[in-house]
Amino acid sequence: MTTTAGQRTTARIPPHAYFVTSAVFHYLGPSMAVLLFARVGVLGVAWLRIAAAAAVFAVWRRPWRVLVAADRRQRLLLVALGATLGLMNAVFYLAIARLPLSTVGAIEFLGPILLAAAGVRTWRNLAALVLAVGGVALLTEVRLAGEPLGYVFAFLNCAGFVLYVLLGHRVAADGGASGIDRLGASMLIALVIVSPVGLTDAVAAFSAPLLIAAGVGVGICSSVVPYVCDQLAMARLSRATFALMLALLPATATLIGVAILHQVPTLTELAGIVLVIAGVALHNAPRG
Repeated sequence: MTTTAGQRTTARIPPHAYFVTSAVFHYLGPSMAVLLFARVGVLGVAWLRIAAAAAVFAVWRRPWRVLVAADRRQRLLLVALGATLGLMNAVFYLAIARLPLSTVGAIEFLGPILLAAAGVRTWRNLAALVLAVGGVALLTEVRLAGEPLGYVFAFLNCAGFVLYVLLGHRVAADGGASGIDRLGASMLIALVIVSPVGLTDAVAAFSAPLLIAAGVGVGICSSVVPYVCDQLAMARLSRATFALMLALLPATATLIGVAILHQVPTLTELAGIVLVIAGVALHNAPRG
């Protein structure tokens, strides 16, 4: 298949389909990572995730060519995205080691909702925003007395996720294929950045093939499939629309938490999921 044919194929798939795929895998991988925490240190699992993703991108896209061809401004963008990916993934894992996946997923959304608010232009979209925020509020039910450090990491991850959305849209500006190549280059940079804090913990997995295989699975599910789908979606969705659709993430986190980690939600949390999905369904994307 030629590049042109591949671009035609991806263009025929609605951008919302890429987003839904990303939303599912965004927490499927971390749910698997939680199961690894008993054998490998938290930051070691984060390193395995990023290393596996970097290896896949290296073989698939050979992203170092992008770094060589980039000008100074483009390199700064790639370094910024790489640093964001590395640090965001590290604090995310530190958060889910202490808090339920659904809670971290809800907090992760609070920053992007501000991006969605910046794009509100109609009463319908404002109503969608109110519904989504209300759903997230019900899902979060923040109780700082339990794991205060977990909430610190969760809110740091939230800030990192905002940067990821902003920088990811800039990386995706020239279309899906170019964005994926730049994403691959940024993932190599993320590996360099996270290695000083994560490599030591990851060494425990090097002598266990099953742990290595699990780490590769986490990397593909967490940092290859969702980030590639994000690039394909970002290239065709406005930043505000993409940010509001991120309201699906707390709902996805809750459902996967039930299926994989047996973290059963309360009735209040289920009500929050309904409000979140209603807000996304009500949102009207700008045309053009």
